[in-house]
Amino acid sequence: MKKLFAIIAIFGLMSVGLQSVLLAQDAEAQPASEQVAPPVTTVDDDSALVEEPAGFHKALKIKFIEGSAFFMSLVAIPLILGLAFSLERIIYLSLADAHVEGMLSDIGAALDRGDVEGAKSIARDTRGPIASIVYQGLLRIDQGSEVVERSVVSYGGVQAGLLERNLSWITLFIAMAPSLGFLGTVIGMVQAFDDIQRAGDISPTIVAGGMKVALITTIGGLIVALILQLFYNYILNKVETILNKMEDASITFLDHVIRYNVKHKR
Repeated sequence: MKKLFAIIAIFGLMSVGLQSVLLAQDAEAQPASEQVAPPVTTVDDDSALVEEPAGFHKALKIKFIEGSAFFMSLVAIPLILGLAFSLERIIYLSLADAHVEGMLSDIGAALDRGDVEGAKSIARDTRGPIASIVYQGLLRIDQGSEVVERSVVSYGGVQAGLLERNLSWITLFIAMAPSLGFLGTVIGMVQAFDDIQRAGDISPTIVAGGMKVALITTIGGLIVALILQLFYNYILNKVETILNKMEDASITFLDHVIRYNVKHKR
């Protein structure tokens, strides 16, 4: 799982870096008048001019250049890393969210027969945190129900920590994205005032152009934060669902252990 996350993160950073370089080269190669491509116009049957907007990819590329490739790349990095952590958590939680009703029934049947080793084998061959908790309890089943209960509670806390791992990184990137966008906006505004100072005139064109470039980074940061927030809430919902299943499974397993100890006079 760590290798998968590393590959995704490296690929994302390389993609952002390459895209930024290409966009910067395009911005330098094209004259200022050609950076914003005018919409294509066509004539319909009534000889009326109809404007055809540029494609989404081209429009996004233009906005990326207008917002400064450097600051837009800084905003894109939290998006790539946040999505990498989110994808890693989603894969991990999807594998951990296994259906354990059948496993608990089989373990209960094995304990009713007194086959502790068979119950251990069932738990060992089932993936997920619930199976791991049950297996830890089965290792101590001969020590009494109280010991098994403490083991289940302790190891349940360990598994809960594993489920919530890396969530703090996602929240960090959610907070960083708009902050980097605001930073780009502030620096863009400073540059706009520098342009006004050099021109010696408060021209609406100069002010509007500088504010437009500055605010694009803020828009990018807010969009990144919204995207990561959706993934974060989905992951939290998955974690809460698995934790509820762990609690229910622990209670069912302890009932099987108590019945085993009563039946076999432990």
